[in-house]
Amino acid sequence: MPCLPEDVRALALLLPETVAGAHQGHPDFRVGGRIYATLWPDEDRVVVRLTPVGQAALCEAEPDAAEPVPGNWGARGWTRLDLWAVEEAALRAALLAAWRNAAPPGLRARYAGLAVDP
Repeated sequence: MPCLPEDVRALALLLPETVAGAHQGHPDFRVGGRIYATLWPDEDRVVVRLTPVGQAALCEAEPDAAEPVPGNWGARGWTRLDLWAVEEAALRAALLAAWRNAAPPGLRARYAGLAVDP
């Protein structure tokens, strides 16, 4: 079943110490003051902060839903996910990976066992 912008909000806000904000007019989600996901609700898309290796794995696993953001941002791992084409499990995994990439080391260590299961 496809995901909705509300699903992104709900899932992101479940992650420890996540704060909702806004970036260039789009809702975003931050941990430790660093953005890890930006929601584009009008386009049913979310952009997540992955590593280049994580990005390659996600794009291979979800070729109809995931692609690098164009330009230098994409080369650094920022990845767009089309919500109409991604399953909730893949969205959960992408948000958790993005959260881990942005979280301060101490926080990340405290939640090392955090899983994506509901």
